[in-house]
Amino acid sequence: MFDSSDYPQALDEALFESWLEEGRAMKIPYQYMVIIWNVMEEVYQPAYVQDRDALSEFERYPTNTGQEGLVAVFNLYSESRVTLP
Repeated sequence: MFDSSDYPQALDEALFESWLEEGRAMKIPYQYMVIIWNVMEEVYQPAYVQDRDALSEFERYPTNTGQEGLVAVFNLYSESRVTLP
């Protein structure tokens, strides 16, 4: 997953699937999973969000020149990719 020149490295499909399962299994009712690239550690990391309004916190990531960058947002249940405004 994310195996193109647009991304720093590929994300293992099995790891991605485990993150989806982990988000669905949490007691807090999360709806979305955000994939973040950690520049310093050179790894993808998940973040879980309860509702679409809370996704606004991640809108700054694409232009962030710091340690993290937004890669993608997925609905935990439909597994479809979500586009931020």
